Amino acid sequence: QVQLVESGGGLVQAGGSLRLSCAASGRTFSNYAMGWFRQAPGKEREFVAAIGWRGESTHYADPGKGRVTISRDKAKNTVYLQMNSLKPADTAVYYCTAASSPFRSYPRADFGSWGQGTQVTVSS
Repeated sequence: QVQLVESGGGLVQAGGSLRLSCAASGRTFSNYAMGWFRQAPGKEREFVAAIGWRGESTHYADPGKGRVTISRDKAKNTVYLQMNSLKPADTAVYYCTAASSPFRSYPRADFGSWGQGTQVTVSS
């Protein structure tokens, strides 16, 4: 059974940084794309960033470009999301996700496994 556990969320002032982690278990994720989505209150879940199964290709939604970096440590089955220059608009629950099919990269990755989410709150 695939399990994704996020950590690293919290309360931070605008302009600050956070690093989210996603520990994956239940299978070997080295051949699977992984990503981060977020959902703010009253809004739909939206794409934040994705990293290909090789770890060489990364994709970012426009709001985070230049401020967000996704990376993965295959040996630890862990994906990270480094967020800098945070804004109040970044406040949301951040979800880690993993593709269900191997050897695919965003946008063709079929993200089917999800974590419970970690809250990020940015104060002004």
